[in-house]
Amino acid sequence: MSSTTHGTTPYYFVPGPSAYPVMAATGLFFVILGAGQWINGHQWGAWSLLLGMVGWLATLFVWFRTAIGESESGQYGHKIDLSFRWSMSWFIFSEVMFFGAFFTALWWTRTHSLPALGSLDNALLWPDFKAVWPSIAAGATGSPADIVEPFQTVGPFWLPTINTALLLSSGATLTIAHHALRAGHRAQTIRFMWLTVLLGVLFLGVQGYEYHHLYTDLNLKLSSGAYGSTFFMLTGFHGLHVFIGMLMLLFITLRLQKGHFTPERHFGFEGAAWYWHFVDVVWLGLYMLVYWL
Repeated sequence: MSSTTHGTTPYYFVPGPSAYPVMAATGLFFVILGAGQWINGHQWGAWSLLLGMVGWLATLFVWFRTAIGESESGQYGHKIDLSFRWSMSWFIFSEVMFFGAFFTALWWTRTHSLPALGSLDNALLWPDFKAVWPSIAAGATGSPADIVEPFQTVGPFWLPTINTALLLSSGATLTIAHHALRAGHRAQTIRFMWLTVLLGVLFLGVQGYEYHHLYTDLNLKLSSGAYGSTFFMLTGFHGLHVFIGMLMLLFITLRLQKGHFTPERHFGFEGAAWYWHFVDVVWLGLYMLVYWL
């Protein structure tokens, strides 16, 4: 349903009744239910997780295909474009809050929890505890009852630095692709988009190799005290976001090859670019606060 007041482009667009939101919510329900049951030892939870994920992804595929068809048929005007921009902005803001919680946990642990445990008031809680970061550092005492296995910390060289170069380069290639699209150079846009996707894949490959090195050579795990838990929660969730962003850029590249987007109308491209640049910024924070400090 739409109302046309400016030429052939609808001033606003109101979609008809759709079952997609209910279908997506149902899929996510079974994903969460299955994950919770599987973690607690119920094997049927794995099947619930799998079926829910398949249903959710299938719904998203059909839903996005419908939205793309509506966009390419000219049903989306300025108002819809504006609503998409606001929606993506609020989504990225929610992601800022998501990562902000983990960064705050890291900051609180190092600046408040650690000194508090090292004070005389908590001597009975952990005798001879020394307030150093990480808790396995030289001069620190072992954990009570050896709960945390000895491990080595990880520095910025060289794998994290290589990944930093890869992500920053991908941000540059994506920006070049955007300028090429706005200038009407589709072939150049596609080339630099494929290069951006490749850099994202390389980042994930390097991070996977780093995780293997940490587990096998440094004995650094999610269970390695506050250091291990904050390290893997921050880098792991960031890696997940890189994977999602890489898929977004891949789909945008495939759409470009099909002739979608114009120099004037390409918010799908811009939304994915916003998300990717956000992932870049988060990594810079990780690189400084987790690997360097």
